[in-house]
Amino acid sequence: MRRRTVLPVITTSLLLAPLLVACGGESGEKAGSKAGATEITVLAAASLTDVFTAAGAAYEKEHSGTKVTFSFNGSQELASQVRQGVPADALVTADTKTMDGLKENTGEPVVIAKNRLTIATAQGNPAKIGGLKDLSRSGLKVVLAAPEVPVGRYSQKILDGAGVKVKPVSQEPNVRAVLSKVELGEADAGLVYVTDATAARGKVATVAVPDAQNAVASYPAAVLDDSKHGEEASDFVKWLASPKAQKLLRDAGFQAP
Repeated sequence: MRRRTVLPVITTSLLLAPLLVACGGESGEKAGSKAGATEITVLAAASLTDVFTAAGAAYEKEHSGTKVTFSFNGSQELASQVRQGVPADALVTADTKTMDGLKENTGEPVVIAKNRLTIATAQGNPAKIGGLKDLSRSGLKVVLAAPEVPVGRYSQKILDGAGVKVKPVSQEPNVRAVLSKVELGEADAGLVYVTDATAARGKVATVAVPDAQNAVASYPAAVLDDSKHGEEASDFVKWLASPKAQKLLRDAGFQAP
């Protein structure tokens, strides 16, 4: 009777053994499964949402021992989080000014990409906007990012340079919010990054801003001093300058650093 009782238990254990190995994987940093991976958190500018989502997946395939989690927001909000001590490992902003203001919190930053601005309009450009000067037309609903946000500062810079005065119907906390207002028809036009307009192709139309009137946005990346995974965070920041990462950024419309 004891043998009949024990044998099924052994058989069941043998059947379950492969499943337990597959689910658990190896332990430690050399584990191939994400269960044993080191997780790093990267605070990144909202305009990097699409390309960094793809870049994170590509990085994890090449570095099985690391899992990358992103937190996207306006650069000014990210800076506030860093100052408040929100747990994170690396930071990527949409301007050097914001990064420079965090010198006491980060390692040496490196610029990984650049960007430019464009005018986003509703599909088909029904308001017939032809350039920056048209944004000052009476009755036109224009939305901009708030002046504290990098894209808001860039927007004001190019408007001032063109001698155009705009009274926005709203000032948004990040570039994605500006784009959303145009997509939803709550604004006739908005100034956004070229890359965000590219990601929304089919939902908005664009009117190019000539280089002579445009502004160049630089994206610096740095490891945070309070990171608990400094080595892994440093590896990720260095990887952003690699040919693989740079191709992803170019394909998304970003310019070379």
